[in-house]
Amino acid sequence: MPAFKAPAPGFAVRFSPFHENRLLAAASQHFGLVGNGHLIVLDLAAGGPGAAPAPVFSFPTSDALFDCAWSESHESLCAAASGDGSVRLFDAALPPAQNPVRLLREHAREVHGLDWNPVRRDAFLSASWDDTLKLWSPDRPASVRTFRGHEYCVYAAAWSARHPDVFASASGDRTARVWDVRDPAPTLVLPAHDHEVLSLDWDKYDPSILATASVDKSIRVWDVRAPRAPVAQLAGHGYAVKRVRFSPHRQGILMSCSYDMTVCMWDYRAEDALLARYNHHTEFVAGIDMSVLVDGLLASTGWDEMVYIWPFGTDPRAM
Repeated sequence: MPAFKAPAPGFAVRFSPFHENRLLAAASQHFGLVGNGHLIVLDLAAGGPGAAPAPVFSFPTSDALFDCAWSESHESLCAAASGDGSVRLFDAALPPAQNPVRLLREHAREVHGLDWNPVRRDAFLSASWDDTLKLWSPDRPASVRTFRGHEYCVYAAAWSARHPDVFASASGDRTARVWDVRDPAPTLVLPAHDHEVLSLDWDKYDPSILATASVDKSIRVWDVRAPRAPVAQLAGHGYAVKRVRFSPHRQGILMSCSYDMTVCMWDYRAEDALLARYNHHTEFVAGIDMSVLVDGLLASTGWDEMVYIWPFGTDPRAM
């Protein structure tokens, strides 16, 4: 599939949980430092086989966008994390003049991460540089709860794929923390790395397995039932690992991206864990995802303003 040229450096991509040919992308001018953001919904099949993805919804924002997420309950609803501290909800079925459908302003600093609950489907999390996380319901004008405890910027949040009340967070305080929404304090504080933790994700098949990604160039895989030491450490990136994602189809398979301009696929259970390395981007890679509807379909975006979609095992630039 040919690549899509975004209007600004890319920060995040998310496949739709409802439509196999829909991809959400967040981009920001001037690498997110100043300027506008762009939220884009791409139709991967708009022009037929061999055609480039086409935008079916595009909305410029007054500040940078650092992350995005699809609703798990409404096929056209999505959320964007903004540099002005807001979370914006959009309905891609409505014209731009009627968007955003909700503007949520509670964080005191940039919102850097979002994740929608895949089990309960009626709530999502935001992670902010104000050191907090917030729980939201799309039907409410204010957050349901605020989670405090991190001592520095919170970069990412990830819901458990099995437990509707459990999530984890990644922070610049070098910890990952596991939370239950019914408790104000974390149930586990994991000193995951010696440098900032930028991303994390739960294994979709084993609810005890959590992967963390760090500025220290590594990915560590943890069993939260026995967190004294990681069960695996994946080394291979040359710079900070920006995001990590577990496969929704294959147990133990991970996808990662890095400021070394590469995307990697891993099997953390294998002796030779690195399965593939893709070097199709020419700048920092900031966003990755794996389709929940199409086994092996991957997406990435980076500061080279490119969005690539490709099947595992193929060259992203050859499509």
